[in-house]
Amino acid sequence: MSHERILIVEDDIDSAEVLVAYLKRDGFQTRHALDGNQALDMHARWRPDLMLLDIMLPGLSGNEVLSAIRRHAPTPVIMVTAVGGDSSRISALLYGADDYVVKPYNPSEVVARVHAVLRRWRGQALSQAGRLRHETLVVDLDAALASIDAGDEVCFHLLSLLMAAPSKMFSRAELLAACLPESDAMERVVDAHMYNLRRKLEAVGVTGVLVTVRGLGYRFRNPS
Repeated sequence: MSHERILIVEDDIDSAEVLVAYLKRDGFQTRHALDGNQALDMHARWRPDLMLLDIMLPGLSGNEVLSAIRRHAPTPVIMVTAVGGDSSRISALLYGADDYVVKPYNPSEVVARVHAVLRRWRGQALSQAGRLRHETLVVDLDAALASIDAGDEVCFHLLSLLMAAPSKMFSRAELLAACLPESDAMERVVDAHMYNLRRKLEAVGVTGVLVTVRGLGYRFRNPS
């Protein structure tokens, strides 16, 4: 039985109540937001372990909510929506969704997807007391420090974001918000940061882990 917290963002109260019942049956704690603004407020105050987020919401759309959350938190998000086209699915994933469920759905399938996404995130969870490691590269989240062989300091925010979600593509806007949240710099400044970061990694033999997704952004590839 799980005790993790699931925030359901759904303006259809009947649909939300069904999800609440199924999730509680599996031991999850749940809360329900009716619109995008309420979702952001509850996310900030309650810190859920996962969000089930509808795209079509009053006020802020689900994609806008997801984009706002991704500026400061890696909370796993499953989009739940009646919009089932490929373009909508791809758009949600590009905004940073971890999975996508189309209405009408089987509530048991939604719960299964919640378990699957949480398992995946547990597997990516911090190891060795708050450290992410790849070969000689170490990101210490407690110290907010990235190092190579305990030496050269590199961009902590970029590395921690990329390494914590290996193979996930991050847009330049997301990386800029993570690395320079108060900056008015253009998104292309991320390219310069990534270039310098690659040079530092390659200097100590760490190659091929910072992958450019042409026209979209970057991701971290763990060969293992």
